[in-house]
Amino acid sequence: MFVITGATGHLGHATIEALLAAGVAPASIVALARTPEKAAPLHALGVQVRPGNYDDPASLVAAFQGADKVLLISSSDLEDRAAQHRRAIDAAQQAGVKHLLYTSMLRPSPSSAFAAAASHFETEAYLKASGLTYTIFGVSLYLDLVPMLVGDAAQSGLLYSAVGDGKVAFPLRADVAQALANALTSPGHENKTYDIAPAPAYSMADVAAALGAATGQPVRYVPVSLEDMAAGLRAQHTPEPVIQMLVGMTEAMRNNEFNHPSDTFQQLLGRAPVTLPEHLARVYAQPA
Repeated sequence: MFVITGATGHLGHATIEALLAAGVAPASIVALARTPEKAAPLHALGVQVRPGNYDDPASLVAAFQGADKVLLISSSDLEDRAAQHRRAIDAAQQAGVKHLLYTSMLRPSPSSAFAAAASHFETEAYLKASGLTYTIFGVSLYLDLVPMLVGDAAQSGLLYSAVGDGKVAFPLRADVAQALANALTSPGHENKTYDIAPAPAYSMADVAAALGAATGQPVRYVPVSLEDMAAGLRAQHTPEPVIQMLVGMTEAMRNNEFNHPSDTFQQLLGRAPVTLPEHLARVYAQPA
């Protein structure tokens, strides 16, 4: 039996859909949801739905009962993420889970400018020390984020970014879900850590070129400083915690923390992953 946490989120839901498409019996899949009502579409497909909250250890122990494998999809709570993950790992031990798979960040470091990295680093260390059989997926920044990163560049022809010359290996979220489903349903992944970072890695100049090709209008990359980026966000009345998160992520990109392309992702996926030009061509396709 597979338990998928965060089942009503984008990645969790997509992973369950991939499992079903692979022929996994719906009754052998448990969708863990903080608000079970939101998982009604999955329940309608025959998937078990169980309540579970990272802040309620007893609910996790109950939800993990009978599980052979638990996919721990990382929490979105930036302030308490590491503690929430520790509670989930402890609950898996108490429930007798055989194998825990965890969606981490690509090669997290406690010294990273990106605030999320420290909690992922702590979780990986805690999981490895727990005695559980584990598989860690170090996921790079999603390709799905690129339209947000480019803003109105398709209309203005100017892509302003503080990434500098840093490069990122971008995986598409749907491809990540497929790779997770493949790992859940195949042997040989015990106590391994995988870089989920497809080649090639792209600079923001590459992104500008791909955006121009997708839209048919030239787009020029305009480098700016991190300070100018923060000032621009404040001028748009962006909340300060969000500014700090975005600036930290951008600084990590600038420092090439997501520039670790690997063929591991393609091997897990069983096919070539979707590329940046392919994704942008779909997103910015002109209506017929």
